[in-house]
Amino acid sequence: MTTATTTATAAAAPDSLTSVFVRLKWSLLRNGLRQSAGRTAAYVTSIVFSALFGAALLLGFVLLRGYADADSIAILLTGFLALSWTVMPLFVPSGDETLDPSRLVMLPLHPRPLVRSLLVASLVGIGPGFTLLVGVGAALALARGAAGVVAAVLAVPLVVLVCVALSRAVAAANVRLLTSRKGRDLAVLSGLVIALGIQVVNFGAQRLSRSGGLAALEPAAAVVGWLPPASAIAAVDSASAGDYAAAAGQLLLTVLALGALLYWWQRSLVQLMTAPDGSTIGAAGESGRDRASTGLLGRLLPGGRTGTVMERSLRYVWRDPKTKASWITALAIGAIVPMFNALQGAGGVYWACFASAMLGMQMYNQFGQDTSAFWMVAQTISTKADAYAELRARALTMLLITVPFTILVTAGTAAVSGEWSSLPDAVGVAFALLGAMLAVGAVTSVDFPYSIPQDSPYKNVAPGQGGLAWISIFGGMLAAAVLCAPVIGAAIYLHVTDERSVLWLLLPTGVLYGALLMWGGLKLAASRMAGRLPEILVAVSKG
Repeated sequence: MTTATTTATAAAAPDSLTSVFVRLKWSLLRNGLRQSAGRTAAYVTSIVFSALFGAALLLGFVLLRGYADADSIAILLTGFLALSWTVMPLFVPSGDETLDPSRLVMLPLHPRPLVRSLLVASLVGIGPGFTLLVGVGAALALARGAAGVVAAVLAVPLVVLVCVALSRAVAAANVRLLTSRKGRDLAVLSGLVIALGIQVVNFGAQRLSRSGGLAALEPAAAVVGWLPPASAIAAVDSASAGDYAAAAGQLLLTVLALGALLYWWQRSLVQLMTAPDGSTIGAAGESGRDRASTGLLGRLLPGGRTGTVMERSLRYVWRDPKTKASWITALAIGAIVPMFNALQGAGGVYWACFASAMLGMQMYNQFGQDTSAFWMVAQTISTKADAYAELRARALTMLLITVPFTILVTAGTAAVSGEWSSLPDAVGVAFALLGAMLAVGAVTSVDFPYSIPQDSPYKNVAPGQGGLAWISIFGGMLAAAVLCAPVIGAAIYLHVTDERSVLWLLLPTGVLYGALLMWGGLKLAASRMAGRLPEILVAVSKG
């Protein structure tokens, strides 16, 4: 009797494991919401907005039913949704505790039932519900006839399962990256991806409006229609049109993709639960490479305090997550905005000055980037000369990156817009603006320092210091614009009066004027910094 009971229990264990994981998922959600009223409000708000947006999309798909380009919209939107499921675990690894399968490594669980249980548990949440609404809407927009309805009934669950399995497989394959410092760096860069995505969508929408309507989407939809899970939605359209062979092939392709994802997920879990964690070895090797690269960098930089400060600043750019994210965002947006505007014909080569402004802002709040470690820097500053050497080295670090980047962006914008004749004067204005930004940034770093919290990747100002940040950033930008006004005014005047033969003089004028502004700003900031070190240290240590 005991043996029979044990056998029955063992046979039922894999089946009961799924219900255990579903209850575990509900418990995690419920206990997480109990932590604070703010978290509960945020989650409820997310549910409401997701439901409203999903219902709006569902209604929109219903209204598209019978529209000529409904298939292109449904297929491409499903493909975009799958792409979002793919990248979301990489940028928001802490959004769901169950994304980390390393929590299960000590449990005696077999990979196959574990994958099945995790897949079912993953269907509990806002994302799968929203995906279900989109899948149902896309199927309703395309299903016609009995064959189309049958294909839709098969396609909708396949879309949801493939999206969830894709997200989980990516998370399991990269779980050690996501729980490391590099993974946190990646999460900080999620804002950059969103900003760039908005620019791409804006550019695509404008190009689409000029190309004669949604018919231009058909070539892209024809390709995406054979990529799972969008292929399942494409199968509904194929079945409705009577192309049963194509519909069967697209559904089969989606099923095979689901099987491949589940196999990949299972292999990742096996490796995670059986293979040793090599992160320590990797870190040691990386440390050795860092030492070698630091030695080379030290030989390339100037000697003395200037080289030491420059090397420290470059280390911050490479290693500190927030500093790295700020620089990458400035470089990416500083290049994309001028290029996109030039491609759209919305502006000329002078859009490159946007890159100077974005990079010049990296000079603002220099000591806030040091946080409480600034006290070590403060110990080395006792005179105005020490303060000037510190600020000058930080400005030279900025120039090491910003000067070649500004030239490249200006040249690229000129190439896209075809305004090669305006390249010299545009570079001159850009350098004048860069010098003004660096000058004002040095002064505001001394007069209006504020702390950058390190406990959250999404907070850039400590509580109670928002006013200082606004004055430093926006007041500094206004001051830089005023300082750069003579060069900007000269460029406008020469263009209005059509004195193009002397426009090239703006290049040396802008370079010299920008250098003079930077020198004056550094001198002024250094004269004030020596007497404000205690206030600066207190301000940047609050986070």
